[in-house]
Amino acid sequence: MEWIEWLPSREFRQFVFNHDLFIPLLFTVRVIVVTALEWMKPAREVPYRSIFLMDIVGAALVGYLLLPVALYVSEQIVIRPVLPEFISVVPTAAAFALYYVVGDFGAYWVHRLLHLGPVWRIHKWHHSPTHMYWLAGYRASFLQQVLFNFPWMMAFSVFGRAPWWMYWAVLSSHMFLNDWMHMNVTWRSNWLEWIVVTPRYHHVHHSENSEHANANFGVTFSVWDRLFGTYVDPDELKTPITFGIGERVPLVRLVAGI
Repeated sequence: MEWIEWLPSREFRQFVFNHDLFIPLLFTVRVIVVTALEWMKPAREVPYRSIFLMDIVGAALVGYLLLPVALYVSEQIVIRPVLPEFISVVPTAAAFALYYVVGDFGAYWVHRLLHLGPVWRIHKWHHSPTHMYWLAGYRASFLQQVLFNFPWMMAFSVFGRAPWWMYWAVLSSHMFLNDWMHMNVTWRSNWLEWIVVTPRYHHVHHSENSEHANANFGVTFSVWDRLFGTYVDPDELKTPITFGIGERVPLVRLVAGI
């Protein structure tokens, strides 16, 4: 069983990064683990057989085509702040927490912007799924990705002289966070929901009901919705949630955000 001893070794990590296997391996883990969690405690019935394979292909295309181009465009536009020297030497855990507070505050306002009439089309693809489960969250048009990159790229400046693995840790955390908030699970925690976005919290935001169109914009922390008057308590919903945008739009326009 030499391969078991090889997995946690430095040689294995080097092999993974040298052959660009980190993202495919991480995605495989997500497919197995997150899907299993949904099957154990589903909140709603999801027709996995009819949508799962198509969503995997779509997620791969977004990850390997749209996202790299969007990152390149964002890099050319974003303004990176010059931070005080003491921030660059704070402990890694503190920098990670600061990154999420600063980036998520910006992401909240970008999210609200995308729900305004003139730019709503940029965000339509993300709200188009009629079934909510972890893989539904990959839908982000090219323009949406560019806009959402800005606050997170600016916030990444807090890491200063970060270790080499920080980029991969941040990337992984964003992937799992996106999976988490879209998951089809019955699990709930009212006290945790005072701090962070949970699946049922975010599912309200994806509701097809127009009354929820401007609610629960939080991406990581729920506190922004509570502070700025956009919070809707999932416990107060009177009818079951349905999802979608209520119209048919050509896929090319959805993906492009136009």
